[in-house]
Amino acid sequence: MTSTSTTISARELNRATLARQLLLRREPLGVAAAVRRLLALQAQQPASPYLALWNRLDGFDPAELDAAFADRTLVKATLLRITLHAVHRDDYGTVREAMQPTLHASRLGHRFAAAGLTPADAAELEPGFLEFASRPRSNGDLAGWLAERVGAEKKDGAWWGLRSYAPLVHVPTGGPWSFEYSPSYVAAPEGRFTGDPGAALRTLVLRYLEGFGPASVADIAQFAMVQRARVRSVLGTLGETLEMWAGPEGRVLYDVRAAPRPPADAPAPPRLLPMWDSVLLAYDDRSRVIPPDYRKLVTRVNGDVLPTLLVDGYVAGVWRPVEGGIEATAFHDLPDAAWDGLAEEARALLALLADRDPRVYSRYAHWWSKLPTGQTRVLPG
Repeated sequence: MTSTSTTISARELNRATLARQLLLRREPLGVAAAVRRLLALQAQQPASPYLALWNRLDGFDPAELDAAFADRTLVKATLLRITLHAVHRDDYGTVREAMQPTLHASRLGHRFAAAGLTPADAAELEPGFLEFASRPRSNGDLAGWLAERVGAEKKDGAWWGLRSYAPLVHVPTGGPWSFEYSPSYVAAPEGRFTGDPGAALRTLVLRYLEGFGPASVADIAQFAMVQRARVRSVLGTLGETLEMWAGPEGRVLYDVRAAPRPPADAPAPPRLLPMWDSVLLAYDDRSRVIPPDYRKLVTRVNGDVLPTLLVDGYVAGVWRPVEGGIEATAFHDLPDAAWDGLAEEARALLALLADRDPRVYSRYAHWWSKLPTGQTRVLPG
């Protein structure tokens, strides 16, 4: 690994992130190629992968994403940070194996044990559980299968652990965004695992840096929810593949060689990011995209991350559909040119939502009463 005194400023770091996350300009990519480039899309809210790609792709067709989920070119599963993500099927095994120690500790830990179960019980149950899930099964189906084997009193703990620990992927169940809130599952295809979590983490670290770098040890560990010691160990094996940068406040950052790092003054067009957009959550230090004063405004106390306005590359407020258009609330005064750009984005977004779900994210509307007063405009279609 090359050590260098080369520095990268906070604004250059922001532009590098936006470039790799396809947020400096919409790219003419298909959805499968885009998700491979982006590595993973946060997906616990069904609409969010669609809106994430709409923000990033030129000519995005939501039907293409429907088809990719239907034929499992893209799969949705509990992965990074032990939450739902959409990844390419060719990346699923790598991400899942890199997460294996974390999933084991989290999902077969205290709550699983509180049901009177041990990791040895999970190992005994898992083969039959996955065989039963060789075709799509509902929550009730899988919980019922477990109840027959561990008893009704242990069923909830067993299901809580195995639905995230076992390699299950979600099956499209309909609705405007392929998945509804009551999921169905199927076992992940066999042959996608090597049995080497260390090698998988090595690949994941490289893929993360390609899609989100430059980044610190803490950033990488936060993204995947793995121990920092594991990350440091992997970085130490990557040698000349990586280079080091001095980031803001002297933080040591790692990056792959010859990765895009646009200049600080590269134009960054306004965007209307979805809830839980990955670019907002992929770092320990989120100030590269979210001004520190706004972090608690857009990330609520229960972990909900609101749909945000991105202006000049940084979070500047939030948005939601209302009667008559998109209500945009800015946390600081915006110039007329920024409002004009947001209005253009709102017109395109409303056209997309009209065919799918005009009131997307309406179940989260209660958060708006808890936000400070800002500069608010309704941007019409």
